[in-house]
Amino acid sequence: MSDETDPICPLCLRPIPAGVPQSLHHLVPKLKGGKGGPTVLMHHICHKEVHAALTEAELARDYATPEALRSHPRLARFAAWVARRPPGFTSQVPGRRGRRGAGS
Repeated sequence: MSDETDPICPLCLRPIPAGVPQSLHHLVPKLKGGKGGPTVLMHHICHKEVHAALTEAELARDYATPEALRSHPRLARFAAWVARRPPGFTSQVPGRRGRRGAGS
């Protein structure tokens, strides 16, 4: 159950309830000089979308703030879509384990 003390995801602006998969996102990627730099807590699904949409160089150069991330067209569409889901929503799309023909 969500509580007013739950942290807020900086991408979708939904609460991150306890027990929901979450990730720590380095605003400047570690490989681009962000080791020890500022981080934000995000829903795991939101964090995956950030890294699917942007390269490490783009993140470091143009998207090193939550506001900048939300301004990216693909991430803005994703955030609008996922914001209509409950805070505990996780993707039901199978990963590698669900791939067809994988060693039956």
